[in-house]
Order: sequence, then structure tokens, then C-alpha cells
Amino acid sequence: MAQGDFQDFVVVVTGASTGLGRAIAVEVASRGARAVVVNYARNKDDAEETAAQVRAHGAEAVLVQGDVARDEDCRAIAAAAEPYGRVDALFNNAGTTTFNAHANLDGVSADDFLKLYAVNVIGSYQMVRACRALLEAAPQPGAVVMTASIAGVTGIGSSIPYAASKGALNTMTLSLARALAPKIRVNAVCPGFIDTPWFGKGVGEAAAARVRENAAAGTPLKAASTAEDIAVSAVFLASPHSRHVTGETLLVDAGSHLGFAPLVAR
Repeated sequence: MAQGDFQDFVVVVTGASTGLGRAIAVEVASRGARAVVVNYARNKDDAEETAAQVRAHGAEAVLVQGDVARDEDCRAIAAAAEPYGRVDALFNNAGTTTFNAHANLDGVSADDFLKLYAVNVIGSYQMVRACRALLEAAPQPGAVVMTASIAGVTGIGSSIPYAASKGALNTMTLSLARALAPKIRVNAVCPGFIDTPWFGKGVGEAAAARVRENAAAGTPLKAASTAEDIAVSAVFLASPHSRHVTGETLLVDAGSHLGFAPLVAR
């Protein structure tokens, strides 16, 4: 992809305070975006740092606090883009998880499922609905990119509720791609392990280091992906270079899915 392929784009990124969301926000700014709506749920200081990096690339940054599990917050996030008259790309990146061994069925409650689905699935749906008119107002088909996961394809990951929610997100990507064509494209990026502070906070730094080493050793490309590694693929799905791509789930996991067969869910 060339610099400037997001020239004058208006972009919304949920969960943009750190990690992949920040990397996406900075990447589109570096490619010429006019404005980036930086959504965050809790940590304003981290979101301010994302905004500073976006502005350093010459783009406007608009901070909006909001929990995508709340429909009124989704509408407030979309409203932040209304002064620009359109949204060229919506990155549904906000997500959450719970950490629990898959065999420990008693360690997961119905509330765990509901909390994860509220953010990972319903939140993404509500964001698309809130931004629909602005996406349809874009001069080219508006692009939606879901941050799904290899967990939604292979049934692995931090917990069964997490894998199930990401599988649902992949399915919803197909449904929305059909329902919103031809004015809006909808795709999903499915990362494997991402080396971010968010992961370290969930399992602890020592465990994160072990997982990082195992992730690199266990992938055909012998790499533990960074947020920036995944961001360029997510941004591709929103760029003019993927203008004929919709309803696709792009696995960006350094090849780790090759150890799981058959991939009937893809």
C-alpha cells in the first residue's frame, strides 16, 4: 500500500487507546487520513497518547469516551464524525475477554458469555448501525473492518466465551456484508497472538513472556506478531486496494492456523 491511500479519509476506531486500536489509528493517519475518531472506554491518558500520535502525522484526532456495549455510546461515537459528513472506514476493534482453561466448564458463567458478547458482538453491530448513514455517504463504498480472531476460526484462545464471541463476529461479518452491499463493504481481520500490554495485564508479565516465546516458536513464520504487524493488514481491508473485497475473514497469525485442520469455519 502506498502512502496517501487514505487521503482525506474520515476514520472511526473503537478501542483505540492502546494496542491494535492505537496502531490502526496511527497507520491511517500516516496514510493521509483527514480525521480519526479515537474511542476509548476508560483510560483517557492512553487515548490522549494515541491522539497525539495521530496528530503528529497531520490528521485531526477526536476523542470520544464510550462503551460500545451501550447503544447510546455507539451513537455518540458516530456523532463525533457527523461534522465531517461521512465515515470512510469504521474499525470495530473494541473487545474484551476472560481467561479460563477451556476444560474448566465450571469456571465460566452465563454472565461471562453475556459480557463478552455485549462488547465483542453486539457492540460491533451497534457501531455499524450507528455509522451506517455516514458510511453510505462516503464517495466510495464505506468500509467496516471487524477485529475478530483466529480463536473464532479454530476454537482456541483465552476462553470458550471469547472463541465463541469471535466466531459469532465472523458470521456477522458475512451477514452484514450481504445486507449492506453495495454501499458498504464489511470484512474481518483474524489475528493470532498479538504482543500488546493488554495481553500482559491479563496473564501477567512472566506468563506473557512464555506465551510470546511459544507463539514465535509455534508459527511457521517463527514470529510473535506486534500490533503494527496486524494493523497494516486491517488497514488494507479498509483501503481502496481491497475495493472488491467484502465478506472476507483474513487470517493474520504468522501461519499458526496451519496447525489446525480442517478450517471448516473459515
